[in-house]
Amino acid sequence: MTLDGDLPSPHSLLLANHLSWLDIVILGGSVGTAFVAKDNLGHGLLHWLADQNGTIYVRRENRRDSRSQALEIAQALHGSRPVTVFPEGTTGPGDQLLPFRSSLIEAATYAERDVEVRPVAIDYGAATAEVTWFNEAGLDNVRRILGRKGRLPVTVHLLALLSRDLDRKALARAAHEVVARALAASSSAPARL
Repeated sequence: MTLDGDLPSPHSLLLANHLSWLDIVILGGSVGTAFVAKDNLGHGLLHWLADQNGTIYVRRENRRDSRSQALEIAQALHGSRPVTVFPEGTTGPGDQLLPFRSSLIEAATYAERDVEVRPVAIDYGAATAEVTWFNEAGLDNVRRILGRKGRLPVTVHLLALLSRDLDRKALARAAHEVVARALAASSSAPARL
């Protein structure tokens, strides 16, 4: 794994693309971030593991409550480590960057401290299609990825800070643009604009 860019400060809201459950392992291990996840992760072991990392759970189907969910994330940003949101909201086939949803990005507006908003591009390069989790049962995906031979190249691009003066929709657009640009610049990755 390669880290490209400066490590985030503890009070950072990281906005990362999302291709696989590996993203969580990679970001958690490399930058020590907590995550925002849907409250219905499925298997009890997954919830237990997520709890050990201080995961903030949101109910995606309850869109009327997005303000209180953003406030909860803002509170977590006052803690001692960064918090990662996957604004795509799900994983995709890896051939393009999905649109960034803005509702949880509003946490940056509600945070009291000088929270930094930082886009992150997780780049598996030529191995992107091999690691994506899309239209596949979770256990099958885990088996397939863990059974893969050879090293898995991944670069975590910690991109330039975004201005907190932008509203949540402008932050989502700006983050999407810089993450897409970083992924497109990868010499071995398919275009994901």
